[in-house]
Amino acid sequence: MFFKFGFKNKTVKELRKNQGLTVQELALQLRVKPSLIHKIDQKRIRDVPEPLQSRITPVLRGEGKKAPRL
Repeated sequence: MFFKFGFKNKTVKELRKNQGLTVQELALQLRVKPSLIHKIDQKRIRDVPEPLQSRITPVLRGEGKKAPRL
């Protein structure tokens, strides 16, 4: 559990770039508009609202290519 300690302190943009994803690619995987990704790009993961945070976390960790449906 301690090896993922700093994950929530990183920005969405930093984690997105680490996975090699563009805004449009991440939006397609999450099934949201790219403008929503632009709004949260500079925020830390812990500051993203909860419904979106639970969908975006597995994709940015690299655990899966598909986000869970709500």
